[in-house]
Amino acid sequence: MRTIQFREAICEAMSEEMRRDESIYLMGEEVAEYNGAYKASKGMLAEFGEKRVIDTPIAELGFSGIAVGSAMNGNRPIVEYMTFNFCLVGIDQIINNAAKMRQMTGGQFNVPIVFRGPTASAGQLGATHSQALENWFANTPGLKVIVPSTPYDAKGLLKSAIRDNDPVIFMESEQMYGDKGEVPDGEYTIPIGVADVKREGTDVTIVSFGKIIKEAFIAADELAKEGISCEIIDLRTVRPMDKDAILKSVKKTNRLVILEEAWPVASLSSEISYIVQEQAFDFLDAPIQRITTADTPAPYSPVLLKDWLPNAGDVVKAVKKVLYK
Repeated sequence: MRTIQFREAICEAMSEEMRRDESIYLMGEEVAEYNGAYKASKGMLAEFGEKRVIDTPIAELGFSGIAVGSAMNGNRPIVEYMTFNFCLVGIDQIINNAAKMRQMTGGQFNVPIVFRGPTASAGQLGATHSQALENWFANTPGLKVIVPSTPYDAKGLLKSAIRDNDPVIFMESEQMYGDKGEVPDGEYTIPIGVADVKREGTDVTIVSFGKIIKEAFIAADELAKEGISCEIIDLRTVRPMDKDAILKSVKKTNRLVILEEAWPVASLSSEISYIVQEQAFDFLDAPIQRITTADTPAPYSPVLLKDWLPNAGDVVKAVKKVLYK
């Protein structure tokens, strides 16, 4: 195993797939000459040339539409948004075209495309640059939605996403690009829709995904000092969601806490809560607890932002609540 950065895992996944298949190309703002806004495409222009690593204007609606049309005609584009907040300019192409084209054409056209870039908050960037929109896309039939939390998962899942014959939303984090983790030298992929039990436990299940899962690990370490054993499930893919992994864990621990960096209303944690109460109600020994951001736009003030975001302390409180401690 090598230890590499998250951004390097992303770059490796794209580069390896582009070497394998000439129909794959990357387009987005600053992906070429600048090596990517977060250096996630470093060296790719030099290797693949300007026809396959393409700098675009600041026009998300335009280049998203070009990519969808290109995918319908036999190519396999990867579209990078500098942040998924900016994809809202081009969301019509994602929701109304990419997600629906296979069904609307009776299977005559599929859209093998990956839309990728950072999601959620990245510090003091203001409300319009700090939104977690994975639940928006997970609400849309026709889309697969991936939110990895480690370099290993990011590389394996991105390779699977690029090979998929349907549109995939691949959501990263600006605050994770520098994270380091072990990644194998050889070829590997991770199947879409399979969660990972990142930590085995017996007393409570914590379900999370993306960068906020780090707070769950901090909390689990603190709770272990008090003899409380937490099982942590990393969803990795939020659509399709690995319901079986969640239910299996809840049936073992009998308690559930869900940690999500998103607003509470119509959140993925709401969907998980419904699934568990419907299919594992008799196994629950306490009401489900969910932890989300505050139900407001993200504040700019560092003091307010700290309170707005979920943290390990919130997880500790929620776990103790379901354990009646």
